[in-house]
Amino acid sequence: FLSSGTPGVGKTTLGKELASRAGMTYINVGDMAKEGELYEGFDEEYDCPILDEDRVIDELEDKMSEGGVIVDYHGCDFFPERWFHIVFVLRTENSFLYDRLESRGYKGKKLQDNIQCEIFQTLYEEAVLSYREEIVHQLPSNTPEDLERNLDQITQWIEQWMKDNN
Repeated sequence: FLSSGTPGVGKTTLGKELASRAGMTYINVGDMAKEGELYEGFDEEYDCPILDEDRVIDELEDKMSEGGVIVDYHGCDFFPERWFHIVFVLRTENSFLYDRLESRGYKGKKLQDNIQCEIFQTLYEEAVLSYREEIVHQLPSNTPEDLERNLDQITQWIEQWMKDNN
């Protein structure tokens, strides 16, 4: 499945913990791109590399066909629809998100644009436009209690999916 959302909403924390609980493979697309240098340039305005989406797809194709994979990335519109049975978009209130991003060294335009991205539900709308609406779910991700609730909810979903599909 796909874990999506604005940077700082808790995708990595959720994905790693879920992978260990459910015995799934966790893939952080940002880390994978860094390791494999899967870039097609550099964005001076945001001070970050530009992802080479085609190379990322090629790199992931075999792993995705095996199944049991949690993919973690903020964007989602370039992944093939067939890869995901469910998409979770994590949502965080601005006050929490601002502090998390600031502590990561985000500032200026990069900080403001990511906060606006969350305010305008940009990544949720991208997910709804990219996948069947019924497989896209928003989850609150503000507190440790939210994290626990999300882990329990997704674990139950995985167990049910395994029963229904095996």
